[in-house]
Amino acid sequence: MSPGILIVGTADTKADELLFMKQCVEEGGGRAAIMDVGVLGKPRFAPEFPNTEVAAAAGTTIEAIAALGDENAAMTKMAEGAVALALRLYREGQMHGLLALGGSMGTDLALDVTMALPLGMPKFVVSTVSYSHLIPPDRIAPDLMMILWAGGLYGLNGICRSILSQAAGAVLGACRAVKPVPKDRPMVAISSLGSSNLKYMIRLKPALEERGYEVGVFHSTGMGGQAIESLAAQGRLAAVLDLCLQEVGNEVHGSVVTSGPTRLEAAGRRGIPQIVAPGALDMIDMQTWKPVPATYAGRPYHAHNRLIASVSMTPEEREKAARVVGEKLARARGPVAFLLPREGIQGWDREGEPLHDPKGLKALQEALRRAVRPPVQLIEIDGHINDPVFSDAVLALFDRWVVEGHIPPGRSAA
Repeated sequence: MSPGILIVGTADTKADELLFMKQCVEEGGGRAAIMDVGVLGKPRFAPEFPNTEVAAAAGTTIEAIAALGDENAAMTKMAEGAVALALRLYREGQMHGLLALGGSMGTDLALDVTMALPLGMPKFVVSTVSYSHLIPPDRIAPDLMMILWAGGLYGLNGICRSILSQAAGAVLGACRAVKPVPKDRPMVAISSLGSSNLKYMIRLKPALEERGYEVGVFHSTGMGGQAIESLAAQGRLAAVLDLCLQEVGNEVHGSVVTSGPTRLEAAGRRGIPQIVAPGALDMIDMQTWKPVPATYAGRPYHAHNRLIASVSMTPEEREKAARVVGEKLARARGPVAFLLPREGIQGWDREGEPLHDPKGLKALQEALRRAVRPPVQLIEIDGHINDPVFSDAVLALFDRWVVEGHIPPGRSAA
């Protein structure tokens, strides 16, 4: 296989780096094409996709973009064209992987391009701000690979060549090794946390697979929710079982463990059926390795590991989180049901566990009853979210929606 790799960068300022990466791809047996997203300068070589073509894909000209007179506005417009052109190349089968290079400006554009491309298509960004807190979580494609562009801000050197060659080899190898996301069975997404906290997926995943569905369980620690939103936005999901809303509550209360402000919205916009529950919507996550903020001092606290810890929400915080959930679900264009377990919503809220808070649980339940309004169907469950009665209720509703035609029937593996 000779994968086609699209290399994106500003050819006027980074010609040496782009040409070096192209050389690395071609030496590895791939086919490489450079997309120039620069605006003002003229490159010393002829890119396969010049900036004039990028501008045209955005419905304008490179002269008009330059005349904007503002570098942020100009690169935002170039990002629009780069997304459109990259998607066209992908659909035409010319591109199997993407490799982008940039400082903060080029990275800003690359994030738009990589977010627009389908989940599972290899995408790699070489950036001076890789893994930086400057990058909002909701702008990171869930399958994006990044590496720090170390020592190469101005021209090639030994360090830079090592980094760029690794990036070229990584995307080329990924294109050869990747097994495409299967499309022979309808796909169902389930949000959850690890089984020490939420256990329903242990019953739900095999039960749905037996019914003929491809099932993905996504860890609700930021990027997992991003993956669900991405798949939903691309129309790849037959149904979403959004049973853990941890990321929504985190976003409402300013936690870094977030999928961004649009979590719990993409499926609704696409009319994808949603079965929702308030799993872990009673705690706020934070870094274990940082001091507990004064705002959270004295609250019930649980350190899950040396990376992530949680505190309980106050009744007022639960009210706010519930209100946001209700507002998001009210905008959905497809069927939505909200399952409310009466005896608890996460493993650490049971009696004897660190976040046990019966009064707080009651406050959240009352807030959710007020917030979740028709046409969203509210179904209360006499049990804990980790009890079999909850999983059984999810499956019963899912099966009913299949019969009613809301969810496409599963397909046997044969």
